[in-house]
Amino acid sequence: MGRIISQRELRNDSARVLRAVDEGQSFVITRCEKPVGELIPLHRDRFVDRHVVERVFAASPTIDRESFLRDVDGAVDQGIEPRN
Repeated sequence: MGRIISQRELRNDSARVLRAVDEGQSFVITRCEKPVGELIPLHRDRFVDRHVVERVFAASPTIDRESFLRDVDGAVDQGIEPRN
């Protein structure tokens, strides 16, 4: 749950609130001290440092490309024709 702000605060300081939402913060909007809505970012970019990913996959087995593609082709219809 995000920070609680009143309808008045949202109205009077909407630019600051929207900047905060753009930076990933969420808000619960109240009217007469009763929660009436939530203002949340549409999406949050989540980046993982390349070095962290390398460490995570360092012990993973090597995947043979041809074998992988055969497995995918066997499991998924790769055709471009529409299904009826």
